[in-house]
Amino acid sequence: MKLLLVDDQVLFVESLRTVLMIIADDLDIVGIANSGLEAIKAVEQDKPDIILMDVRMPGMDGVEASRAILEKYDDIKIMMLTTYDDDEYVQEAIKYGVSGYMLKDVPPEDLVNSIRAVMAGTVQMSPKILERIMKGGRSVQSIIEEDYNKILGKIDNLSKREQEILFLMAEGDDNTEIASKLFIAEQTVKNHVSKIYSKLGVHERITVLKIARKADLGRFFNYLND
Repeated sequence: MKLLLVDDQVLFVESLRTVLMIIADDLDIVGIANSGLEAIKAVEQDKPDIILMDVRMPGMDGVEASRAILEKYDDIKIMMLTTYDDDEYVQEAIKYGVSGYMLKDVPPEDLVNSIRAVMAGTVQMSPKILERIMKGGRSVQSIIEEDYNKILGKIDNLSKREQEILFLMAEGDDNTEIASKLFIAEQTVKNHVSKIYSKLGVHERITVLKIARKADLGRFFNYLND
C-alpha cells in the first residue's frame, strides 16, 4: 500500500514515518507533504493509495485539500489524523468522502490496522469522535444522509440527457454500454458524467449511484432498458 503522510509538524511526521516503516512492512511511504497544497502536488507525483491527512495546516487545511483531491482522484483513500475533534471539521470531512477520522493519540498498531481497514473499504472513526457525534444525537450515517438529501435537490439542474446517463449509471451500465444505448460517442458520455459530478457537487461514483437510486429516475427513463 502506497502511503502519503501530510502534516505541518515536521518532527511528528518524520517520527510517524519511522514508526510505520518499522511496524508495517506492507506500507510503502511514498512521500511527505507539509501543507494542503503540497499534498495535492504530491498526489500527482507519488500516486498514493491512501493519505494520512492532518486537519489544521497553514494555507489550505486538510479538509479542503481532501475535497480537492477526492474530486479528481476518487480511487484514493484519505484518513484524517489530527489532534482536533471539532465537530465541524469532522462533518465536513465525512461529507467530502474521507474514509476515516482518527486522533493522534491512537496507538501505532491500531493506526496501522485502521489503514488496512480503510484500504479494505471500511470507514474508520476514532472512538472519542464517534462518541461526540452520538451524544449530539447524530450518527455518521445521518450526516451522510443529510448530504445526500441536499444533492437530491440538485438533480433538477441536470439536463434530460444528463439525467438519462445518471439513470443508466444507477442501472450498472459502464460508459461503453451507456454510449451504445444512447447512440452517442463514449467520450460524449464521459463529458456528460463530468458535468453531472460538477452540478451535483459530488466526487465519488459510488455517491452518484446512491443519489441516482434515491431519486428513482426509473419513473421517467425505464424506456432506456426496453
